[in-house]
Amino acid sequence: MTVLDSLARTHVPGALPKLVTALPGPRAAEIIARDEAVLSPSYTRGYPLVIERGEGAVITDVDGNRFLDFNAGIAVLAAGHAHPRLTKAIREQAEKFLHYSGTDFYYQNMVELAEKLAALAPIGGRKRVYFGNSGTEALEAAFKLSRYHFSQGQGDGRGRDKMIAFFGGFHGRTMGALSLTGSKSVQKKGFGPLVPGVQHIPYAYCYRCAYGKQPDTCAVECVKVIEDTLIKHILPAEEIAAIVVEPIQGEGGYVVPPVKFFDELQSVARRHGILIIADEVQSGMGRTGKMWASQHFGLEPDMITIAKGIASGMPLSALVARADVMTWKPGAHASTYGGNPVAIASSLATIELLEEELIENARVLGEFMLGRMREWPRRFPTVGDVRGKGLMLGFELVKDQNTKERAPQLRDRIEQLAFERGLLVLGAGQNSIRLCPPLVISRDQAEFALDTLEECLRLAQN
Repeated sequence: MTVLDSLARTHVPGALPKLVTALPGPRAAEIIARDEAVLSPSYTRGYPLVIERGEGAVITDVDGNRFLDFNAGIAVLAAGHAHPRLTKAIREQAEKFLHYSGTDFYYQNMVELAEKLAALAPIGGRKRVYFGNSGTEALEAAFKLSRYHFSQGQGDGRGRDKMIAFFGGFHGRTMGALSLTGSKSVQKKGFGPLVPGVQHIPYAYCYRCAYGKQPDTCAVECVKVIEDTLIKHILPAEEIAAIVVEPIQGEGGYVVPPVKFFDELQSVARRHGILIIADEVQSGMGRTGKMWASQHFGLEPDMITIAKGIASGMPLSALVARADVMTWKPGAHASTYGGNPVAIASSLATIELLEEELIENARVLGEFMLGRMREWPRRFPTVGDVRGKGLMLGFELVKDQNTKERAPQLRDRIEQLAFERGLLVLGAGQNSIRLCPPLVISRDQAEFALDTLEECLRLAQN
């Protein structure tokens, strides 16, 4: 029996939520009070969950309450909680050695993972790999490499340093990545000046098109603005190093663009010798029913940034780039902990599971869930839009379907109602809810999540 065979079984004991205390329970309340006294107030916590253990897609809190996890640690736990093959790989590597900086020395599994990622990445030709610890580090590396590539006489020989990113995009919180981020002003407030040379433009958010167009008949104005406005008036093409884009926007609201957005984007980039960086931190590693979200759109970037699901919970990130782009010299960029051998062991085991069956599970259950969710705008007047690929699904809450007026308070209410019923979901964008469960979820668990959300939608709109 395969993993998916076992996941497909119905009525698996402990696979669905069971609440035994009021929320938060007494132990959770006590820990939260201690947390508030010593932890940074910059953290965002949507509801009072204090986890004690996890298994598969189920979390048990410190008071014995059992929850169905449709957050996956913010789209991180591709193989679910405590997968036995991952814990075995982690334990075996930890018993050999925990760390020996791969930026200064050599070890085998670092090479193995680099070879694997280079083979999998949707980039043409020969590739090279840089390892970090988090998504923001991967974006910092991509930002720096873009500028370095052109500063060393590569490409067209001009020293390009400008970057184009998109409104709604989230790329991290360190200074370079934050400069690329166009998500929420609170993320930038008080941290200026940021890294100069970044220009933001509207994303292909077709439900709320910045140009008032319809996707079937538009001229992809959200890409044409690069040539028709930016290059024409303020940003010489020969100064633009790269365009940074999420194939599916994550923090922006799980926004799925049409294929022609990427057709036009690649055409513009190639015409002007501009690099394309695909930020697959949240959308990659099988989440969308393909290894990379880029593959849904025919996007072939020059670089790809990877994190979150890459090691299913262990801190690891990677930048994969064309070999003729990643030509920086020794000492130009490095990370002491990047490519930690224990995290790499977890990543290699994660990729095996993805290729064996979890990508397919994400595709099949994602299609099932999206098929049912597409009925929600008809059934619930507060659901304005439903979208997604695989198990990267989102729905947008509105006060009125005709005006599309955002309903952020309603979104927050539904998130809380779901928590009170044992389902963990998380907001995205200004007024959307994202569903990003571990890729190991079963049909029963998917149905429970949909049933619960439909109950919450009914309650919240009354």
